[in-house]
Amino acid sequence: MNKKNSLMKCCKFAQFVLLVSAVCLLAGCWSKTSNNVLPDHSKKGARLVAILPVDNKTGDEGIGRMLREKILYGLYFKGYPKISFNVIDEKLSAPDQKNITPKVLGGMLNVEAVMYCTLNKCKTSYSYLWASTVISAKFELRSVQTGETLWSAEQQIGERCYSFFRTDLEMKSYQLYEPAIQEIVDSALKTFPDGPDFLG
Repeated sequence: MNKKNSLMKCCKFAQFVLLVSAVCLLAGCWSKTSNNVLPDHSKKGARLVAILPVDNKTGDEGIGRMLREKILYGLYFKGYPKISFNVIDEKLSAPDQKNITPKVLGGMLNVEAVMYCTLNKCKTSYSYLWASTVISAKFELRSVQTGETLWSAEQQIGERCYSFFRTDLEMKSYQLYEPAIQEIVDSALKTFPDGPDFLG
């Protein structure tokens, strides 16, 4: 009888190990990408690009700020000069400046193009053994002369982390935000044309 009980316990433990192993095999991340660049962008390209405040549909201000900062540095390493957010935001501080055209923005900010960023989703769902985080964002570069879209990209990424404890899952999923946002920006900017100061 004891041997039978021991055998049953071993089988249950083996099943549990197999379940955890199967779950871990599903670990990692996934992403969806959509990019579009105007064929003759180089002729219509812009040296000075103003990154507008993020249209944040998630309510998480910290993630919105992080996304905007990473786009700024991403463009800088692509060869575009940095334009201070303080300068941009100060000129856009009036309530009636929310929906103005790229042409008017170009005159206000003395730039050749404006970058619109939208943070569509940043959500974490919890299950018994894992937490799944999905972040999606959209980017659009528009000419201030014509208003046309010179480049656009839409990115979505999913990340999973695993633990037996909810507090551990919450901490791990929070730690995933920054690398996930960085990956979104890096993937989006792969098709962004190099700027005038790009060093290669």
